[in-house]
Amino acid sequence: MSRKPSIFQRFQKKCETSDDHFDKDLKSHYYKSSFDKVLTTVEDMFKKDPAMKITAVSKDRGEISVSMTSRPKAFIIVTVIQVRPFQTAVDFMVSSEIFSIFGLYPTLKKLVLRFYQELDKQLPKSDMK
Repeated sequence: MSRKPSIFQRFQKKCETSDDHFDKDLKSHYYKSSFDKVLTTVEDMFKKDPAMKITAVSKDRGEISVSMTSRPKAFIIVTVIQVRPFQTAVDFMVSSEIFSIFGLYPTLKKLVLRFYQELDKQLPKSDMK
């Protein structure tokens, strides 16, 4: 779903990563690690943060849903997909119903970038896609 940025982008209430995202910062990240290790690392990252509450974990689907209790109150879905042995992709979808006169998208994007930054510290990145 590679669409172009619009002038109203900052007013969107959802920020999502993907392989073919027009914004290079929001492209999927790949890690040289097993599916179980990546899923556990993502789960632990949210458990350590008091502003996050894990609402569901589906190992079969590779999804973790999280409620963010601090501002901006947001709902996060993390998708972990094993592409090849020891090559696992992580995608985020962050959405919020909060209204902001200045637009919410930049704040949601910062959240996603923070999550990726934390995972990049803990997991070895994979160069190939």
